[in-house]
Amino acid sequence: MPNFDLQDLYAFTALCEHGSFRFAAEAICISQSALSRRIEKLESALGVRLFDRTTRSVTLTQVGRTFAPRAQQLLNDFDDALSGISDQMFYGSGIVTVACIPSAAYYFMPKVIAQFRRRFAKARIKLVDTSAGNVYSAVHNRQADFGLSFLSSAESDLTFMPLVDETYQLVCHQDHPFAQLPSLSWQDFFNADYIWLNKSSGNRHLLDQALVDIPVRRPAVCETRHVTTMIGMVEAGLGVAAVPSMAFPEGGHASLVLKPLTDPVIKRQVGLIKKAGVSLSPLASELETIITGLFLP
Repeated sequence: MPNFDLQDLYAFTALCEHGSFRFAAEAICISQSALSRRIEKLESALGVRLFDRTTRSVTLTQVGRTFAPRAQQLLNDFDDALSGISDQMFYGSGIVTVACIPSAAYYFMPKVIAQFRRRFAKARIKLVDTSAGNVYSAVHNRQADFGLSFLSSAESDLTFMPLVDETYQLVCHQDHPFAQLPSLSWQDFFNADYIWLNKSSGNRHLLDQALVDIPVRRPAVCETRHVTTMIGMVEAGLGVAAVPSMAFPEGGHASLVLKPLTDPVIKRQVGLIKKAGVSLSPLASELETIITGLFLP
């Protein structure tokens, strides 16, 4: 029987997710040396090398890639078992796992979690902020109780409940010339210094489809994977960006402004993703109710 424990598996999945000993160690609140020892212990126990390490990168070996989803499933099953026991013994305690697109995780989900915690102080929420496609995968593989995303999925065992249609808008610094205009066209946007999403982003895929008829654009000042990172670039004065409404604070921003983008107006539909035929735990149902209550009458 291999001699390793849950902490070794948590270390392994953290390193898989972050691809860096530094960031993985910070994520699970241990030192880099302790993380390295746990990885070495796991590799020794299994008798295989799980990561290829260089001075610049950490990547999974072929064996590591095969082992990764199984390790994650083991941890999920363990968390589910503990959560189920807690839910049955003390309604109000336990864990709810939600997979969520980053643009909804930054401003929207904190107020949801705050409202939830006021009612269930003992409960814990695991928020998996990841790309739209990964949200669907997490729900499909039962790594999350439910998800919040905007992409449709080919998975027949998933359901999508629409919550809101939101538009993409231009965000710029308050001293930018665009800040004085009532609205901008997408052609205006691409003629300016702009921050753009890279091709790994679900938002980029949606925008590319909607903007296929817009003439050739200037190169972006910078490309990034997440909408929230683009907002940080705009705060730094590097240019303008196009973001969905949910990615911006409801009460406005201290130094940034939103402006409508037209010709065309582009929308995305955000909704809840659940696995068909699978009942939510009592706590997960309560969290779902809070989210839907913020959108639906």
